[in-house]
Amino acid sequence: MSIRIRNARGELIEATEVSASDAKNSFGRILERVAKDGGVTITRRHEPLAVVIPIETYMRLSNAEARMLDTLSDEFDALLARMQVPGAAEAMQTAFAMAPAEMGRAAVHMADHDAPSRRAKAASGRKPVVKRHA
Repeated sequence: MSIRIRNARGELIEATEVSASDAKNSFGRILERVAKDGGVTITRRHEPLAVVIPIETYMRLSNAEARMLDTLSDEFDALLARMQVPGAAEAMQTAFAMAPAEMGRAAVHMADHDAPSRRAKAASGRKPVVKRHA
């Protein structure tokens, strides 16, 4: 099974493999501590450099990261889809053409206009739906 990790630049790469027997010859006590304590921090000049963790911990963390990225991707796709409705481009052009004070007044107006429905939904325990106006 190949293990993929994110490097310092955020790129997903294949982790370097070292056999347990080679590792044990080099740092058998570290592997024993990982098995016993659940992880070991490797330091250089008293500064953390790396962490050695059991494969179960790595898999749990890796899966959590993948789920979080999937969630963010889904949210982005939904936002992009909402932006594709008829009139959205014109509404954005109008917003970009507004003077800052005018945009501020429009934002306050929309917040006041949407506030009663948001309060009612919050009181009912449901997640408020953000209305899109063209």
